[in-house]
Amino acid sequence: MPSDLNPSRNGEDYLLQNGLVSEDPLEIANFLHTTKRLWPSQKMEYLSQRRHVLERLIKLQNYQNQFLPNALRNFFAEVSAPNNRGNYLTDMIEKFSERFCYCNPGLGFDKDTVFVLCFSLIMLSVDLASPHVKNKMSKREFIKNTIRAADGVSDELAGHLYDNVYLIGHVATAVS
Repeated sequence: MPSDLNPSRNGEDYLLQNGLVSEDPLEIANFLHTTKRLWPSQKMEYLSQRRHVLERLIKLQNYQNQFLPNALRNFFAEVSAPNNRGNYLTDMIEKFSERFCYCNPGLGFDKDTVFVLCFSLIMLSVDLASPHVKNKMSKREFIKNTIRAADGVSDELAGHLYDNVYLIGHVATAVS
């Protein structure tokens, strides 16, 4: 796609040409992290095409002592959720899971367990929020499915995860 037809590319060109940032992924990630007046959809498109910047941006986040659903909400507030499931969402959740575990070393879960829990929370969020789903997942069903899919997760933790999403709402809001 030519540069003049891609707004995110035009923005990057402007920043580079005017010396506001260098081509260093960490510097670009710092810019994205500290600049709050960016269009979320453009930021998402940019990061989906530049995964090395996404990785640096995630490393700037601090999820220490945050309950997983709240940390996911904070993550998706910084890095908008894509409209569809696919490689980009998988990469995002994989990098988030690594960072979440890094910020919470005493949690007792590895990144694979956190990864499974994140997708469970996203699916629960969609299930509970979608008007198209007539039979919403019950707390009992969520607990059963979660402890079967994620090693070392207790009934109690799975119940708290469900309650958080049920009471507070969706963990990831897609950008249009």
